[in-house]
Amino acid sequence: MAKTPPGSRGMTTRLKTAEGRSTASQRWLTRQLNDPYVKAAKERGLRSRAAFKLLEMDEKLHLLKPGMRVVDLGAAPGGWTQVAVQAVGPRGQVVAIDILPMDPVAGATVLQGDFQEEEAEARVIAAMGGRADLVLSDMAPNTTGHTSTDHLRIMGLAEIALDFAQRVLAPGGAFAAKVLQGGTEAEMLAVLKRDFVSVKHVKPPASRKDSAEMYVVGVGFRGALAL
Repeated sequence: MAKTPPGSRGMTTRLKTAEGRSTASQRWLTRQLNDPYVKAAKERGLRSRAAFKLLEMDEKLHLLKPGMRVVDLGAAPGGWTQVAVQAVGPRGQVVAIDILPMDPVAGATVLQGDFQEEEAEARVIAAMGGRADLVLSDMAPNTTGHTSTDHLRIMGLAEIALDFAQRVLAPGGAFAAKVLQGGTEAEMLAVLKRDFVSVKHVKPPASRKDSAEMYVVGVGFRGALAL
């Protein structure tokens, strides 16, 4: 599978009808119709354009390897799970969990539940059969349009994902989570630098240019909390 879809060519596709749609809805639909990543995802059987974000990060940082144990937090609709399954192969283990229902992904264990709950954490660990080599989080809250509020909300999700990763990662493992540009909160960054050998911020090409999203990646987990 190619990592990045080719650039779009040809004329812009326009909506056949805008009747009954708000201006914002029309803009969103037009962007979707002309987004090469959306088109490539459909062509390749991927559940979301977000799958290319993980593919591009992996191409740069080599996060995914055959035989790895991977946890995908807030996994629905499953685009990242699909990428992880293909990368780790039959010797690997991928566990996807989301509070929302998610269709099965061949080669992965799909769990429904809140990963913050103790019971869900135990289910994830049992499904993996041991500690994880990589914890992924592409979670994002519904945006409000208020920059400061949205930043706090997405950082809150990243922090609880990191807390989970600290509990389930094996020494040497990695963590990747979505954040917003504007700076990772100082406290979280300090924890990442303390617990991981290397910490980087990455904005993959599949992240839209007008989006403030980026990803924080920690590699080389220094230790693990007792299960």
